[in-house]
Amino acid sequence: MKFTDGYWIKKPGYVVEHPRQIQEILATDTGLVAYAPTRVVRRHGDELDSPILTTTIDALAPDVVRVRLEHFQGEPDLTPCFELADLDATPQATVEGCTAILRTGDLQVHVSGADQYMVSFRAKGKELTSAIPRSTGLVTIPDGQTFVHEQLTLAVGEAVYGLGERFGPAVRNGQSVDIWNDDGGTATEHAYKNVPFYLTNAGYGVFVNHTERVSLEVGSEINTRVQFSVPGQKLEYILIYGPTPKDILRKYTALTGRAPQVPAWSYGLWLSTSFTTDYSEETVNGFVDKMEELELPLSVLHFDCYWMRPSHWCDFTWDPAKFPDPEGMLSRYHERGLKVCVWINPYIGQRSHLFAEGKRRGYLLKRPDGAVRQWDHWQSGMAWVDFTNPDATAWWKGELKKLLAQGVDSFKTDFGERVPTDVVWHDGSDPHKMHNFYSYLYNKAAFEAIAEVKGEDEALVFARAATTGGQSFPVHWGGDSEPTFVSMAETLRGGLSLGLSGFGYWSHDMGGFEGTPTDDVFIRWFPFGMLSSHSRLHGSHSYRVPWNYGDKAVEVARRFIALKNRLMPYLLTHAQEITDAGTPLMRHMVLEYPNDRGATHVDTQYLLGPDILVAPVFTASGEVDVYLPTDGWTDILSGEHFTRRGWVHQTHGLETLPLLVADGTVLPLGAVTDRPEYDWCNELLLYIVNPTEGTKIVRAPHPDGTWAEFTVSRKGADMTVSAAGTSQPWKAAIVGASIENLVTGRSAKDVPASEIIGGTVLEPQDNVLVFRLA
Repeated sequence: MKFTDGYWIKKPGYVVEHPRQIQEILATDTGLVAYAPTRVVRRHGDELDSPILTTTIDALAPDVVRVRLEHFQGEPDLTPCFELADLDATPQATVEGCTAILRTGDLQVHVSGADQYMVSFRAKGKELTSAIPRSTGLVTIPDGQTFVHEQLTLAVGEAVYGLGERFGPAVRNGQSVDIWNDDGGTATEHAYKNVPFYLTNAGYGVFVNHTERVSLEVGSEINTRVQFSVPGQKLEYILIYGPTPKDILRKYTALTGRAPQVPAWSYGLWLSTSFTTDYSEETVNGFVDKMEELELPLSVLHFDCYWMRPSHWCDFTWDPAKFPDPEGMLSRYHERGLKVCVWINPYIGQRSHLFAEGKRRGYLLKRPDGAVRQWDHWQSGMAWVDFTNPDATAWWKGELKKLLAQGVDSFKTDFGERVPTDVVWHDGSDPHKMHNFYSYLYNKAAFEAIAEVKGEDEALVFARAATTGGQSFPVHWGGDSEPTFVSMAETLRGGLSLGLSGFGYWSHDMGGFEGTPTDDVFIRWFPFGMLSSHSRLHGSHSYRVPWNYGDKAVEVARRFIALKNRLMPYLLTHAQEITDAGTPLMRHMVLEYPNDRGATHVDTQYLLGPDILVAPVFTASGEVDVYLPTDGWTDILSGEHFTRRGWVHQTHGLETLPLLVADGTVLPLGAVTDRPEYDWCNELLLYIVNPTEGTKIVRAPHPDGTWAEFTVSRKGADMTVSAAGTSQPWKAAIVGASIENLVTGRSAKDVPASEIIGGTVLEPQDNVLVFRLA
């Protein structure tokens, strides 16, 4: 929300009062409290009839502080609030007159105000950002509503990222952003996953600790500041010093939550029945048979909405005309090595038998007059499950557990964005603060239901809506995209933005959701999908089966399914960073190359883990521009080597895309191409691409949760590769060209010594290989 009309004046009828100076600063056990009147006080009486802003700054952890700006403190604290971890801090606060410094870790907060109110955040002798005079405001607008806003300065060249899954340019500068969940597809400013957290390439992040609507002007009201505002009498934000983007995410997710590891089967290909298609058990069996016939390995079957009867959503009952024997059907799919996911949402249509039960028990969201809140959007007379009622949550989870007992493995938790505000919640929560937070409670309930039945290691949802904390309940997908190249590109931007907002896993509808893609759009989208953390074929009114898009689509699908399955040791190794540090699997370039100004605005490519650069092709011509952040990269599909950093223009056939690794990369590949679940260390193959001087350590997982560790050292022409933590057979190949024939084809045991290109094995020993390089 903008409050000004240009730099000098306010909008007509808007009253904005700024703290002018500090009257007093006090040290507390956790930080500082400063009292700042909104007029200059020179003598007794000047403070009369004047608002005072109370600024409380507390250290939450090393390098993390909370800032609370308050006008009237008598208002009640409304719920819900984000669930934040209780972290330890040992702050040091010093006060001298109207100046104070709070220290926690390397972060310092300087508060001054004898002449002008100012708060400056600094680290290691450098200013990160600051609230300068006239940046902090108490606002009254013409209709009497009040707001509090803060503006934090931006430096020259400073780029802002995050704020959830947003589909515009990944650098947020120049954008107005409202943190308000909405079902708007992928082509507008609306977003399914709104997260009031941003980070910048200047070494810090800001988390606005409000579940209600937060309005941000990111260099869009004042070019050199980020403004954020909330309605009411107080504003709270948390500033996190990095210094790197990875450090910021690590500290932010330590506070707000991290995703657990997801089951290995979930990394394989998911095939959906699609939304409005006419399908039955016979139809689905035909899909599975055809996938097997064409040697297209499948891991998960997803049944979309019409596994239930029309207008009965959600009654969690299989349509008996289409699926007469659900238990037997699910058992048969399990025998074929398939997992099953079914579509659900948090709404109860009036025709559902659960509606009357939920109404009678008081489990449905109510209007202020006590009636059930209903509308006809989506399902006739539908109502919302009130997840603030513990009994309602247990009741709803109980329905999911019946499906899990039948053999369902996971749930696609669709919707959860269109949550009304003209309602009364069971626990008295504020309706505006519940709007975004509802997605957290909804996905939490579904995730817990799976964990309670199948165990925590098997818990997984496929969610559309989210907010802060929702990253703890993976996986999330990008919503309703169009079947076009431009929508494919905006989809990627959404995933990069979500990853920079603390979410580690992400997926999207390969080929786009709406309509039917052309053959070339489907084929180009497929590698992007398989080289995402999770991979799903799903559409609206047409089936997304590869053979519908030609023989080339089948060929490409077979190739990249095999590649992803072989990449499992690599993917699982770096997925561990999600749980340990909040680093996403799909990464904007700035996460690995934070000091490279050339990578700042690049949102047409990404890193899968730290080592694999993926540049999807977004053109019918096959033309693509790739940014290489360092010297020395090899395309592992074509074998082409690039010696210089910078932009490279290429043209790719339908079967390829730029897939590059930097010189010196050690890429662990498994031996299995037809499934993601196997013994990943058995017959492991290490690809050492254009080996560089020095030592690298690479890990690979065992199915029992232990790790094998490989040390690769080069000194001049001599090179050794040794292993610890495994007694299983493995090999190493030194390559300087294409490795695709090995990536997508043969296993390590099939690699003859003659194909260890560029080096000669001198001394094969137990768990040690010694090379003399050519």
